[in-house]
Amino acid sequence: MAGPEVLRHAGWRPGRSVPTVTWEAILLERGSFVAHDAARRFLSEFGGLVTYGWPADSITTSSAIRFDPLRAQWQNELLTKASEEVGALLYPVGTADEGASFLGLAEDGALHLVRDCVRLLAPTTDQALARLVEEQGAQSALWVPGAPTPEHPFWSRLHTVETGQDAGARWSEETDRVLRAGGWCPGRSVPTDTWESILLQAGEFEMHDAARRFLAEFGAVGVPYRAPWGSMPGMEFSLDPLLALWDAEIIDDLAEQAGVALYPIGMRDRGNQHVAMAEDGSVYAGMDSVWLLASTGDEALQRLTGRIH
Repeated sequence: MAGPEVLRHAGWRPGRSVPTVTWEAILLERGSFVAHDAARRFLSEFGGLVTYGWPADSITTSSAIRFDPLRAQWQNELLTKASEEVGALLYPVGTADEGASFLGLAEDGALHLVRDCVRLLAPTTDQALARLVEEQGAQSALWVPGAPTPEHPFWSRLHTVETGQDAGARWSEETDRVLRAGGWCPGRSVPTDTWESILLQAGEFEMHDAARRFLAEFGAVGVPYRAPWGSMPGMEFSLDPLLALWDAEIIDDLAEQAGVALYPIGMRDRGNQHVAMAEDGSVYAGMDSVWLLASTGDEALQRLTGRIH
């Protein structure tokens, strides 16, 4: 399938433009990444797209391209080293190879594949996109299936962050520590424009005020999965509304079952459960069926960060 056709299936259209401020703000707080103009232009046109599943088989699944720069959060050291190696500032614009390889864009538009080494994909954006789509049918030279990957930085932060003085009043000390390790801090407020625009342009969801306030404080906070499952203190979750980008029918079905309008705020249990918020701030979870997770966002966070029993 030709490159433009694959991108159209992923949601791209000529003239597509989404704000990049949400990604920029979060990457700046989690690695001091400063976006350059080439990265802004690229993400404005292609950010949020996932080329998964055309056709759906084991190779294209592992080699799917995800234009989500937040996949590189906390990876400042890796991207800095790669930038020094190629002699150009690389800004993260997504991932390939099941997230094992990052896509770094230089100011001149050259796109690089970054893991423990760096490979130039193409010197221009158009050539790089064509190359990425072409290579979706085969795993990249940097991708070694089954190779061990470094432990997510969350787990080291979990044992080093200190709980705040207000822990115990708003939620438990354990929840406070997990949220801080996952990227939250008191007074945090990030713009939600990027998420809001992408989901609205897809014709799927219109963000309400309760979801907007919640995501401004907790968007992109989460707990990554760690194997084995028993080594995790709680269930994996990610407060990323774009995880529901193509699941409008599922969210609508959950909303109908709940009897309230729902806006997606993330997923948990390795993508097996959507998490969505009603206009009154109550939070629901489910996939085939729905249940009330908590009556408020804070209570939901207490539940999401609770220990596995």
